[in-house]
Amino acid sequence: MEHSLLVWLLPTLALVVGVAIGFLIARLAPNAAPSSTQRQLDDIQERFDSYQNEVVTHFNSTATLVKKLTQSYQEVQDHLAEGANRLALDEQTRQRLLAALHADAVQAPRERLTPPRDQEPPRDYAPKAPNAPGMLDEHYGLKK
Repeated sequence: MEHSLLVWLLPTLALVVGVAIGFLIARLAPNAAPSSTQRQLDDIQERFDSYQNEVVTHFNSTATLVKKLTQSYQEVQDHLAEGANRLALDEQTRQRLLAALHADAVQAPRERLTPPRDQEPPRDYAPKAPNAPGMLDEHYGLKK
């Protein structure tokens, strides 16, 4: 009986001592893990804020460039219209040039492709004649 008590008492005592030592180590060194974790968190937050600033800067500069591109396009259109008015020899040529200029600016929307309505969806079986035996018939595929 003493032997079985000793078998249970020693591991239980070792477990209690191990838990107590682990608790004391965790209490004495609480700043080791949280400070590195906090440092990593601050680093990640700083990188995220930097990334957000880069994204905002990128889209602001993109918007500015697109605005400049639109203004340049408008200036080219005005220059071409002025050249057509000034350099065209007769009224008919001038009207054709201006019409071509404005036709490029306002394009007709493209038609959407639609699938044909009478097309039958694919079948997952082979079609057969009305009186022909089906694939599950015991005489299917046999020559008479």
